[in-house]
Amino acid sequence: MLAEGSVEMGVLKEKFGQYAVPLTTILALIVIWQLCTISFKIPVWLLPAPSLVVEKTLQWSSELPMHTWITFYETLAGFFLAIVIAVPLAVMIAYSPFLQNSIYPILLIAQSIPKVAIAPLLLIWIGYGEAPKILVAFLVSFFPIVVDTATGLNAVEPDLLDLIRSLSANQWQIFRKIRFPSSLPFFFSGLKVAITLSVVGAVIGEFVGSDRGLGYLILIASSHVNTGLAFGAMAILSMMGIILFFLVGILERIVCPWYAGE
Repeated sequence: MLAEGSVEMGVLKEKFGQYAVPLTTILALIVIWQLCTISFKIPVWLLPAPSLVVEKTLQWSSELPMHTWITFYETLAGFFLAIVIAVPLAVMIAYSPFLQNSIYPILLIAQSIPKVAIAPLLLIWIGYGEAPKILVAFLVSFFPIVVDTATGLNAVEPDLLDLIRSLSANQWQIFRKIRFPSSLPFFFSGLKVAITLSVVGAVIGEFVGSDRGLGYLILIASSHVNTGLAFGAMAILSMMGIILFFLVGILERIVCPWYAGE
């Protein structure tokens, strides 16, 4: 009983350390930020104090839910669109050396193009509305899902493949029993990167042409030198990215606990 209690206490301390340390660090940085703006009398237009950021953000409390929902919706739409297209493409790449050699360079070229440069063209091709923002979010989150999933599908040990082939397993059985479970940790690693990038993509789309969303709000606040509101909108974007990242992590623990628990 004592040994079990010690183990539980150790686990609780470890969990407490995982969350307490980063939260304490963030709070300490906010306090230092507040003290620096007061001590050095930094102009508000240059760097507003955290207290002013909260004040300016609360003044927009009636408008913020709508802008936050628009960016959240565009982020998730682009993210799920990326999953729907990237996963089948990764499977095809994993099973076809021809596709791997032909599509991979194209993906690399597409990924190398700055999405800020593509966003204005999407406005010309598609027009205004939510579609261009969703497409930008899709473009930035698509690449890590394809690469990580294809890597996971190809990361199976050759001895394991030889073993299951010796048992007369067909390609579908090999995929279902070996390749797919082995690729899940890689798949979720790609999702964690993609969900944060999707937030960035949605904001880039709103920067280029939008009348709603947190990216639009940052543009408006900056043009009126309302840096407190701009920082408040950026803080909301950060929280959105963190929450979505942790939700993907929770889903990973549910789907593949053998890996997430390591």
